[in-house]
Amino acid sequence: MAVNLFVPQAGELHPVAGVRIGVTEAGIRKANRKDLTVLLIDSGSSVAGVFTQNRFCAAPVQVCREHLQHGDIRAMVINTGNANAGTGQDGLVRARSTCIAMARHLNLAPEQILPFSTGVIMESLPVERIEAGLPAALADARPDHWLRAAEGIMTTDTVAKAFSTQVMIDGALVTVTGISKGAGMIRPNMATMLGFMATDAKVAPALMQQLARELADGSFNRVTVDGDTSTNDSFVVIATNKLGRGEIASLDTPSGKILQAAMLDVARQLAQAIVRDGEGATKFITVRVEGGATTEECLKVAYAISHSPLVKTAFFASDPNLGRILAAVGYAGIADLDPGRIDLFLDDVHVAINGGRNPAYREEDGQRVMRQSEIMVRVVLGRGSVADTVWTCDFSHDYVTINADYRS
Repeated sequence: MAVNLFVPQAGELHPVAGVRIGVTEAGIRKANRKDLTVLLIDSGSSVAGVFTQNRFCAAPVQVCREHLQHGDIRAMVINTGNANAGTGQDGLVRARSTCIAMARHLNLAPEQILPFSTGVIMESLPVERIEAGLPAALADARPDHWLRAAEGIMTTDTVAKAFSTQVMIDGALVTVTGISKGAGMIRPNMATMLGFMATDAKVAPALMQQLARELADGSFNRVTVDGDTSTNDSFVVIATNKLGRGEIASLDTPSGKILQAAMLDVARQLAQAIVRDGEGATKFITVRVEGGATTEECLKVAYAISHSPLVKTAFFASDPNLGRILAAVGYAGIADLDPGRIDLFLDDVHVAINGGRNPAYREEDGQRVMRQSEIMVRVVLGRGSVADTVWTCDFSHDYVTINADYRS
């Protein structure tokens, strides 16, 4: 049950010059579903990525990191239904075999291919099905297949996630389009489970990794569904450099700021879509922590609230048992936190003041807010001027059902 989630339409997603996408049904885990996507990138493009910080990272993540060191990435292969994680050396062989097969079709080196997988962990990747499906996926490649790709990378998602925008930069119309997937096992420690974004802007290759990192930190690294960091999280940014205008060499220039803002807007919409489509989610919750001494401690508090099963189940029940939020603030890990300086707000309702119940707070006011499908939790720490925000969702009965039945 997605929470106020925008359902993308193919005509609303702008093609990005220099990118073509093909999708097919390869039968990787289940029949009659899109599960193999190829993304073809023109020569002269720049590519950067950020990946999971889970030490038990999947084989494709390891291979992607290696291949990005070579540069000149020209294609990507994305499969659903199987994560190729927890598969040891055999998983690496199969991920590399996927790249070799794709490279043969395109007359490229295997190091120019990036592989991505998502699905069940600790099962052998059926690479022979991927190889057999590549010709159909390649034959399907078109510039306007972004929505097909968003559908093709879904696992437990209920809605495809794709957004697009265009902005004027130095007199040229710049396009930014992105897709993502994810609904559970979401606490990206870098990005999301899978996310891909492209622009036709001309971006200096040396700037790409910084751009990818800052986009991830401002979007995917600020969402959580259940606190689990996936083995396969990957976020890739492509600049095809097709526009003939001047190259963007810094994000601090006027043109750099416009591009970054446009890309961050798309990245945040993609990241928030993952939370809105969180497994079993019925509510979209913004947790904003203000008055912190550092960004780190603001995020500690925000994630403590966002990960608390007691808090998340209270939101599902529309039960203003808001002492649970204060308890989470208290165990967030700020050693010298003064509870007597903390204020808590639920949307427009001032719940706690100076660490205790606000005398003016009424239970019915809290319940009014808790019944909403979108809720703002605001905590003021009274320690400084730093603020940060995390987006999360509630825990419902369906979250347990979905994850209990995931492999069946």
